[in-house]
Amino acid sequence: MKLIIDAMGGDNAPHEIVKGAVMAQFDGEIILVGQQDKIRACFIESLPSNITVIHAPEIVTMEDDPAMAMKDKPDSSMAVALNLLASGDGDAVISAGNTGALLTMSTLKVKRIKGIRRAALATIVPSVTGGVLLLDCGANVECTPEYLYQFAVMGSAYAKQTLGLDSPRIGLLNNGAEETKGPPLQRDAHELMKNAHGTTLNFVGNVEARDVPYGACDVIIADGFAGNILLKTMEGVGMFFAKSLKEIIYKNAKTKTAGLLLKKDMAIFKKMMDYAETGGAPLLGISKPVIKAHGSSDARAIGGAIRQAVRYTKGGACDEIATNVGTKE
Repeated sequence: MKLIIDAMGGDNAPHEIVKGAVMAQFDGEIILVGQQDKIRACFIESLPSNITVIHAPEIVTMEDDPAMAMKDKPDSSMAVALNLLASGDGDAVISAGNTGALLTMSTLKVKRIKGIRRAALATIVPSVTGGVLLLDCGANVECTPEYLYQFAVMGSAYAKQTLGLDSPRIGLLNNGAEETKGPPLQRDAHELMKNAHGTTLNFVGNVEARDVPYGACDVIIADGFAGNILLKTMEGVGMFFAKSLKEIIYKNAKTKTAGLLLKKDMAIFKKMMDYAETGGAPLLGISKPVIKAHGSSDARAIGGAIRQAVRYTKGGACDEIATNVGTKE
């Protein structure tokens, strides 16, 4: 397997990106795309035998307008990486760069699966059942009922092929469990999912945000605006709890002793709430695997994104989505 990594994307590029690529101990080939001198400066010794560098002089910043970035920066590390994927010179792309630019370039360069109206970002959020797949979590702020229905089909396919769930339960994020709840978008999407024909969609209805961590469903569907708010809220609450628990444990000698007894369980809790463990979110609906890593990814998070890319590629979710929706372009 050959992975293509945008080495200049994200807040900590290129050092943490390069470090993560090395630390991941990936047994396939890795292509690092970006400014060659800066990438090579990250290596104390010579390049590992499985890593090559392809020069790309331009960088897409987090502030760049997505459409203009593609037009004005055709030689950016992100654009070159996606061109390589589109031409068959790799199996998957990983980037921690500008989300909008990655979505736009992936759509226009790598192309969507035929029949898919919009690609969606899918990520795992923690729950008592081990995790819930959330999509969309930020790629599409404005959606139609058809988009949400297709997100459900794609999320179901991904959960089957990559997460190993036989009949993933699909829930629609809403402000109440009743069918009549929510604005027209949610009500109409509910109707589409409820009456889905010709698919194996296991739709369980509306799910409130507070029930997501309790495993009310395996896949939660939302427009990108609501989904991103849910994701960022859960990340913030997780960091708040971790910080508060640490302050409690280090309060005095008695609490420190208790902390030692809970050390193993606390490590499990911390791992469950840590976004770096997941590493990245696949852009479901794109014809080839594209993984969006967190913009603030460190080396450990990049390692997680590499593992995610391997699972997604080997799982065959792209083919499963094409089978359920249409065919690849």
